[in-house]
Amino acid sequence: MAEFLGSLLLAATVVGSGIMGERLADGNAAVALLANSAATVAVLGVLITLLAPISGAHFNPAVTLVMVLRGLTARSEGMTYFAAQILGCCAGSILANAMFEHPLIELSTRPRTGVAQWLAEFVATFGLLLVILLHRPGRGTAWLVAAWIGAAYWFTASTSFANPAITIGRTLSDSFAGIRPGDASAFVVAQFMGAVAALPLAKWLVGSEAATRRAPREGGVP
Repeated sequence: MAEFLGSLLLAATVVGSGIMGERLADGNAAVALLANSAATVAVLGVLITLLAPISGAHFNPAVTLVMVLRGLTARSEGMTYFAAQILGCCAGSILANAMFEHPLIELSTRPRTGVAQWLAEFVATFGLLLVILLHRPGRGTAWLVAAWIGAAYWFTASTSFANPAITIGRTLSDSFAGIRPGDASAFVVAQFMGAVAALPLAKWLVGSEAATRRAPREGGVP
């Protein structure tokens, strides 16, 4: 339920702020993206802080997959998380549509495709997983994740979906935050690839750090 609720509220924020930003920006895409990214950063920080003690606050099948591969989440539980995340993101898009008097389900016509955008999704998700895997307890993981996503909205060509579930959910709103259903599958593949690629690098970096801490300091003083 925590994964469903978090995914629902995240998607409602992403889609809803996209609709609101586009309405208020009067054709200025930069202003619309600023509103969209600011709302996403804020809600991510809040949702992760509140729900992480309950479910881990994944809200993202790419994150759950890596947790399964690391042995931190059981496979059966991971499948349940996938379902909750996808259903939650779809429900969040529908909720945003309802709040702004759009049709409850409207397939997006916004094109998002091409090698540059697929690479952007790989990079955005790769970076997200590095943030999660390299964090240390008590160092504000919620806001580190939120900050990465906020930055990636602006430095990636795709505006950083970085989440297969929200990519699926965003096909259901023909708005600023939407993506054509036919373009979503390539985004999802790039996201999973980026997530899996981050795992060995994070293991190596953490192992190197541990080895450095164990090594004698200069002069043989530990």
